[in-house]
Amino acid sequence: VHWELWGRLSALQQKTGNVWCAAAADLCTVTGRAVIDFQGRFTAVTDRCVYSMLSDSSTGFEVFATFRERRRRDVSFLDSVTLKLQDPDVQFHLQHGGRVQMNDTQLNLSSSGQTLHGVWISKDSTGVMANFTISNHTIYLFFDGSTAQIHTGTPVWSSVDGLCVNSSSISAQRLDQYSSSRLDLSMLKHNCLFFSRLMRSCNTLKESPFSSCNGDVDPTPYINACSDTLCKYPSVDGLRCHFLWAYARACSLNSRASVGDWRSAAGCSSAEGFCQDKVCSDHEFCGEKISGGTGCLCRAAFAYDYKQSNTLSDPTVCSQNSGSITLIGCLLEEKGVDFSTLHLNDRSCRGAMDEEKHMVTFSFDSSSTCGTEITNNGSQITYRNTIKYQNSSDVISRQDQFYIDFSCQHTQPETKIVAFNIKDSSVVVIVKSGQWNYTVAMKAYSDGGLTHALDSTTAVVLNQKIWVELTTAGLDAAVIAVETDSCWATSRDSPSSQPRYDLIKNGCAAPGDQTVQVEGNGEGTSNRFSFNMFQFTGSSGDVYLHCKLQLCVKRGNSCVPDCSGGSKRRRRSAGYGDPAVISLAWTQ
Repeated sequence: VHWELWGRLSALQQKTGNVWCAAAADLCTVTGRAVIDFQGRFTAVTDRCVYSMLSDSSTGFEVFATFRERRRRDVSFLDSVTLKLQDPDVQFHLQHGGRVQMNDTQLNLSSSGQTLHGVWISKDSTGVMANFTISNHTIYLFFDGSTAQIHTGTPVWSSVDGLCVNSSSISAQRLDQYSSSRLDLSMLKHNCLFFSRLMRSCNTLKESPFSSCNGDVDPTPYINACSDTLCKYPSVDGLRCHFLWAYARACSLNSRASVGDWRSAAGCSSAEGFCQDKVCSDHEFCGEKISGGTGCLCRAAFAYDYKQSNTLSDPTVCSQNSGSITLIGCLLEEKGVDFSTLHLNDRSCRGAMDEEKHMVTFSFDSSSTCGTEITNNGSQITYRNTIKYQNSSDVISRQDQFYIDFSCQHTQPETKIVAFNIKDSSVVVIVKSGQWNYTVAMKAYSDGGLTHALDSTTAVVLNQKIWVELTTAGLDAAVIAVETDSCWATSRDSPSSQPRYDLIKNGCAAPGDQTVQVEGNGEGTSNRFSFNMFQFTGSSGDVYLHCKLQLCVKRGNSCVPDCSGGSKRRRRSAGYGDPAVISLAWTQ
């Protein structure tokens, strides 16, 4: 109904006998980076900024347009249009995909329309339309995500300003308070190698069926805008057709002649707005996919660093027992990769899509390892997994092979030497090494049930059996085991002092002392051993017990020492990290 009113208003202007003046003075078109003002003058926007298109100083009303990059960093495009009212303080944001926000509220629009704060606004398959009255003048606004047209119905009045009034005043109309980037792209050089061919493509506006409108709407600024943009940007995403569409709409508003079925003649798609109802994130724009159809592709500035480093993801995020990697959804879209077909080594482990930002995250942890491989090179422990395509039994495939390896590496724990006096019933030591944070506790008991802890009041006599328990906390018991590699006694506090008496060697009871028994060694995150109390001959009576602990990556029972037979052979275990040496002291 309102667009019919727009057409009838233009027809009334034409009946006044001043047809060309009416047509030239009441329509402003913005498409791509081109602005064609009310006087038919063409100007190109050369940065990623916000510009005032039309403003009325007497009422505070303003329409401004935001320009952002798409596939190239050096060419900007119309991205959104905002209608700002001063009284009341309301802003209508017309965005791509047919979305409209009133301040921060998303509006649910239809073709029947609704009136909000004096603004009638509606949406159909071609785009969003709004009209409102300012200073007794009715203004009509149209936006389809690529093209905006502002129609005043009458020649502009003295209190209005903006690029639609004078497109050459581009620097004066920049709204820095709304602009996030001031990057000027005008200094970048473009070699237009196919200018003649581009001109012929854009000169379609001088041919049938458009030629029937040429006498009422001058096609020259539209042709110039078309060729200027296509000279600097690839002819994708229906770009050429946007300019033809803008001219056809101008004709429908200002001409007595219809251009008819221009789309089939020009090789353009249906009249439905490009990417209508396709919602993309702020770092994306809606464009044509290589496989056909439309999708959310990466804006060039956002994708630049990823493409320079030839990666599709952010860095891997690692913690002590887990890892995750996030793939950039719009980069996958550009390559024609369907994220739902991707999985980790375990095919049941799929990526999770963030519906707002379109990021795809793959992760594993100790409860869901997803086929993660754990390796050790003697200085680091590495968790490694792979993102890959779902295996297909099809004879052919139209997708490239897809493999992304990602891993987490943790520095092995450093050696920790701890002195421990039996006066204390127990000692807990916090060990920090790289990504690993855990505690080691050592406690001595007088019984095998580990119920009576020794302290400074407990009398220990020679040949009395003593039980020593070594425990850890903060390690993943599903992955890591603790192995007591060796224990020995000295008469002085230094572990390397002499004389030395061995109790445990290579994880097994030393063959020279039949009183030593080792239990649970390498099976979990704790173990214990026992021996009969003794003293060094000819010494002061002090006995210092030292134990060397080794952390081990569990693979079956590979961390359990092989103490069978007389050779006391060790299994080949996946130990890592320098050992921790822990000492106890008994003093007479």
